[in-house]
Amino acid sequence: MNTKAHPLLSSLASLVFSVFFLSHVALSSSSPSLNDTQSLTHFRLQTDSHGNLLTNWSGSDACAASWRGVRCFSGRVIALFLPSLNLRGPLDSLAPLDQLRVLDLHDNRLNGTVSPLLNCTNLKLLYLAGNDLSGDMPSDISSLRRLLRLDLSDNNIRGEIPKGLSNLTRLLTLRLQNNLLSGKIPDLSSSLVNLKELNLTNNELYGSLPDNLLKKYGEGSFYGNEGLCGSNPLPTCSFTATPSSEDPAQTVPSNPSSLPQAPIIGETKKHSRKGLSPGAIVAIVIANCVALLVIISFVVAHFCARDRSSNSMVGSENGKRRRSGSSYGSEKRVYANGGADSDGTNATDRSKLVFFDRRKPFELEDLLRASAEMLGKGSLGTVYKAVLDDGSTVAVKRLKDANPCARKDFEQYMDVIGKLKHPNIVRLRAYYYAKEEKLLVYDYLPNGSLHSLLHGNRGPGRIPLDWTTRISLVLGAARGLAKIHEEYSDSKIPHGNVKSSNVLLDKNGVACFSDFGLSLLLNPVHAIARLGGYRAPEQAEVKRLSQKADVYSFGVLLLEVLTGRAPSQYPSPTRPRVEEEEQAVDLPKWVRSVVKEEWTGEVFDQELLRYKNIEEELVSMLHVGLACVVPQPEKRPSMAEVTKMIEDIRVEQSPLGEDYDESRNSLSPSLATTEDGLP
Repeated sequence: MNTKAHPLLSSLASLVFSVFFLSHVALSSSSPSLNDTQSLTHFRLQTDSHGNLLTNWSGSDACAASWRGVRCFSGRVIALFLPSLNLRGPLDSLAPLDQLRVLDLHDNRLNGTVSPLLNCTNLKLLYLAGNDLSGDMPSDISSLRRLLRLDLSDNNIRGEIPKGLSNLTRLLTLRLQNNLLSGKIPDLSSSLVNLKELNLTNNELYGSLPDNLLKKYGEGSFYGNEGLCGSNPLPTCSFTATPSSEDPAQTVPSNPSSLPQAPIIGETKKHSRKGLSPGAIVAIVIANCVALLVIISFVVAHFCARDRSSNSMVGSENGKRRRSGSSYGSEKRVYANGGADSDGTNATDRSKLVFFDRRKPFELEDLLRASAEMLGKGSLGTVYKAVLDDGSTVAVKRLKDANPCARKDFEQYMDVIGKLKHPNIVRLRAYYYAKEEKLLVYDYLPNGSLHSLLHGNRGPGRIPLDWTTRISLVLGAARGLAKIHEEYSDSKIPHGNVKSSNVLLDKNGVACFSDFGLSLLLNPVHAIARLGGYRAPEQAEVKRLSQKADVYSFGVLLLEVLTGRAPSQYPSPTRPRVEEEEQAVDLPKWVRSVVKEEWTGEVFDQELLRYKNIEEELVSMLHVGLACVVPQPEKRPSMAEVTKMIEDIRVEQSPLGEDYDESRNSLSPSLATTEDGLP
């Protein structure tokens, strides 16, 4: 029997269904935001063992609570900026963040592989440099089709460069240096037509380097891969004997050690019962003679090079000036050879460069033959620019006034300095120790110093240093100094010589601190005296370098960037020296006095006043600088806190609709994104 539903029951059922449906829709629409929050919370629990995010990452919704380093759009997480926070753990928990556009986790201690991030298919900017990531580069990395910048440098990533990279056609930057990548380099030039920067240095890559890549990016993008060959200046490629189907030909660098030995000539007949033919015997004899002649010639050349080595960088004064254009004159002889060290080490043992990388890109003899240009003299000695035979360039610092120390002590101290890797610290590549010579080999940074950019050529015709560039350089320098303090937080090793002239710029305009730790090789009185206007007040009585004194010096550097005045700058270069010394400017004291009189606008560099809408940023940065230069050391913030304060200023004023690339900007305007912008 059919029963007809009561109209009231039907209406009630419809109402219940509608309420349920609407509730379900509402929950569904809000769940992505909650899922993002859960993913971030899981990531914090996995990686933030030091509790850096604990106080700020609270609340049930990351987007509503303004979590540190988190940027949202329409209730979804689209950017995560957490560099240099000592985060340790895997990336797995970030996989659900499928709306993520920017991920910046550089200079932490994250481990595992990058594969979990392949689910984040909307990524445009991915910065994971300076971590402990390992495993192979994923073959399906092509799923990140919107990627513009990829930086996986300074990790432990192995395996071959995946061919899937060629599908990332929007890519502008690819940094894979200082990993363990092996295999051949694919020709990416035809597919990655937008790629502006490529860095594959210091890996284990081998084989023929495609000419198109070499011409477009130069040999500097590939050095530190000993197995590479190709066009000049690389070694020419040679091939093994005609391959069988089971033994394909391999391309190898052509050099004396790769000359084929006699058995290779008869390799295709090695299973034959027949004896060697007369032609084969003649070929073997000729090959052995050639090999013997090559060995003899190299032995003779080696001893000739040693005889010439001590004079290789010695030339006439006029010749030096023609080559370098430097006003520094007579000091050409960078290396010296001679008797044994005080610890009994003979010349053979000590005439070696000690490298910190897994491989040695050059030998001492190569450095002796290099053309040298004096870059300047400092309190610790002279710095040279050395161009090696292969075209690569390094900076060589010849220590002159360092305290005498035994080889063992010097080597231990160099190990402390040399193990530190960070994008904002000039890398110590090698050192040389002898009784009469102590040499340090660094990466060569070609774009001068922050000091020269701020104070060089002041007057008509000067190109002003804009605010965006200043804040980017300051942020990079802060990150480098924070890394030093974090890495040596137990031993409290300071930088010891924080000043604008020691903030150098690499080829991309990235700020890097130089001279880390070298002040500890000086007598403390001399080390503190050379700080000049960057010296902390407590160092006048206690002649000691410290991390808190570093913070003070960095605060002076911030004030220098804001005011355009050099510390202890004399008001007028025309006054007599004595009067100038009496009127020298104590920069922190001068800034405090101006601010106290409520004339804050008078503090800032006139070059900055031409830019609009930066007043709040200038004042915020001024507060950071003044916090660093408080007289009481215990009241100064740590460099990690200083870095965070600067990052907060930068992030708030860096819209994600632009190609966000903080601390990596070149001196020219950054490239705009080729897509629809972010989000």
